[in-house]
Amino acid sequence: MISPHSGRRAGKGERPVPAPTTPAVVSSARLQPPPPTGPPVWDGPPPVDASAARPTFLDRVRAVVDRVSIRWRLTITYGVLFFVAGMLLLFVIYMMVGWAINEAWPGVTLPDAPLAYEQKFQQQWTWYQHAAIDEARKALLSRSLLALAGVGILAIIIGYLVADRALKPIQQMTATARKLSGTTLAHERIGLKGPDDELKELADTFDAMLTRLNVAFDTQRRFVANASHELRTPLTINRTVLEIALGDPEASGDLKALGRTLLEVNARNEQLIEGLLLLARSERELSVRKPVDMKDVAETVVDQLASRAEEAGVTMTAELQSAGTEGDPVLLERCMANLVENAIKHNLSESGRLWVRTGMVEGALVVQVANTGPHVPAYEVNSLFEPFRRLNADRVESARGAGLGLSIVRAVVRAHGGNVAAVPRDGGGLVVTVRLQSR
Repeated sequence: MISPHSGRRAGKGERPVPAPTTPAVVSSARLQPPPPTGPPVWDGPPPVDASAARPTFLDRVRAVVDRVSIRWRLTITYGVLFFVAGMLLLFVIYMMVGWAINEAWPGVTLPDAPLAYEQKFQQQWTWYQHAAIDEARKALLSRSLLALAGVGILAIIIGYLVADRALKPIQQMTATARKLSGTTLAHERIGLKGPDDELKELADTFDAMLTRLNVAFDTQRRFVANASHELRTPLTINRTVLEIALGDPEASGDLKALGRTLLEVNARNEQLIEGLLLLARSERELSVRKPVDMKDVAETVVDQLASRAEEAGVTMTAELQSAGTEGDPVLLERCMANLVENAIKHNLSESGRLWVRTGMVEGALVVQVANTGPHVPAYEVNSLFEPFRRLNADRVESARGAGLGLSIVRAVVRAHGGNVAAVPRDGGGLVVTVRLQSR
């Protein structure tokens, strides 16, 4: 529809004549953006062409090949190369059979026969020659294809075994890498035997890297141990000075209150240093291995912490059965004590409960400590085993501990070749399960 105020249409080659407008129309026209011209501009990446998005045959082949393991890739490569070589050899033999029959075919002449009869006889003899060649080639081809198929299947089986043997060094590297941990770096190596080829060079490089990692881990552990030892001396001196000052009968009440506060802070620092020392010691390779019954260890810990549990209003139940293992008795006792202490500290519910269990389950030694308490989110459980980590990153109530209890438990368990896991308990609290190698 054309407005009566619009100008006439411009003819071909003429400039358009603008229509007369009023000031109001001009101002409104200036406020409106010009109409879009040219091809549309996409806000973002252009739309994907449906034909381009459709996978091609080569894409499907690549997808199938990517899902095939390296062992089967080598086996298929061996099989294809064998069949190609077999077909090439069969073709050469096929051609050579004809040549051999041609060379061995006897020439027969009839000198006394008429010429027409001689020519007819030679044609018939040549036909027999070609028929013999065709029959020989057909028999060779049919039997050779059967033999090639049978030997090809055998070649695929042998190729699979050869590929498996060729990948043995890589399997050995993978098994070694899976067994590695902070406590096995000192002695766990691939030690690949064989010629100095690419796989041997790779294994030696991996062993050298493990040696460097072991040195780095050992240096870190020694630093923590040395730093902890150096920090214990001034803390011991501070505690002695504070105890002497508190024992002074002439000390004022404010001074004694300040001294008691400083003693509590000093005790927390000493506890932190002891935890760091124990953590550094737990992460080293065990130097002491003795037969230990976790039932006896648990009984000792329960007896030692019974009074603390009673003060906290926690009822402790022990279900202890004999469970023998080999390890460091001091570290195992510390591990058990940390589990029970942690369950007592964080058991904030009224009339709290705590359960301690030891025994053998399907040939494995199991130690389990469960407690009531606040709800523990499942996503927070794994982080509790990290040093200085507390539930919900709560550092305000750090007086309950330094955040090293479960870290020491994990270090001790790993040093003994076991594993530890924790899950939230229904109704609140935590269930910590330790599995160790049985004796």
